[in-house]
Amino acid sequence: MNDVIKKINEFLGMATDLLLHLILAGAIIGILFDDQLGVIEGIGRATSTIGENGLAGLVTILIVAMWMKKK
Repeated sequence: MNDVIKKINEFLGMATDLLLHLILAGAIIGILFDDQLGVIEGIGRATSTIGENGLAGLVTILIVAMWMKKK
């Protein structure tokens, strides 16, 4: 059972790393080529949504930061 959980955690870690790299690549492409993919616009919308939620947004940012630091 521990092996299954370990393999699932490894897979999720690899998937998260892949998604982070894709977001970063999309942002760089958006900066260079006028955001044809809409990545920068999506990041802006997510940031404004977090900002509108006040304390809940701050707690969300803290949770994500702690989760990313744990990796």
